[in-house]
Amino acid sequence: MTQPRREADLYPALKAYLLAQGYDVKAEVGDCDILACRENDPPLVVEMKLTFSLSLVMQGVARQGLVDHAYLAVPVSGKRGWSLRYRDIIALCRRLGLGLLAVDPDTGHVTAHLDPGPYVPRKSSLKSTRLLREFVRRVGDPNIGGTTKTPRMTAYRQDALRCAVHLTAGPLRGAEVAKATGVARAAALMRADHYGWFVKVDRGTYALTAKGHAALADQAGGK
Repeated sequence: MTQPRREADLYPALKAYLLAQGYDVKAEVGDCDILACRENDPPLVVEMKLTFSLSLVMQGVARQGLVDHAYLAVPVSGKRGWSLRYRDIIALCRRLGLGLLAVDPDTGHVTAHLDPGPYVPRKSSLKSTRLLREFVRRVGDPNIGGTTKTPRMTAYRQDALRCAVHLTAGPLRGAEVAKATGVARAAALMRADHYGWFVKVDRGTYALTAKGHAALADQAGGK
């Protein structure tokens, strides 16, 4: 696929696309790359860039102060282009009310990935509840914001560590661990053994594995 070298290389295909829909099209009107008008319809603006970027998004948002319908136009993405973040890009444009057009420079074909329009986000009450529950259950603020590729300390992991600490003296029944640690879900947590720290040694009774001992040592060492 040929990659265009200039934004102007996108213009003929975009103009033909809009003309085919009955628009009168003119380039470089004021600050707009493309302004298109059609009888009885509100005008629309198209802003062009050779790749999807923050600069392009900012241009599109600025044009929304002039017209109701603003499109962003970029070349069709290759394997290393904006297709890698396609879902995120579509979600961003939808939230901002921007349209997205992709131009194939080899064929001149234009694909409308998204039309502009008002967006009202749908909130997930389930996810919101889970988020707030995690906030309430987590003790302190054990993580550092902005870090990557490091294990996250969650409320679940904190509960597991409490159970593990209590088992260092030897095997105990789940009910005993729950009572001593205050972790109501201790039995279910150890039975699920999400981290490989616990082993069932008898009915309702659990012991700490070597991996569990190592996790406690790492925690004590600040790892």
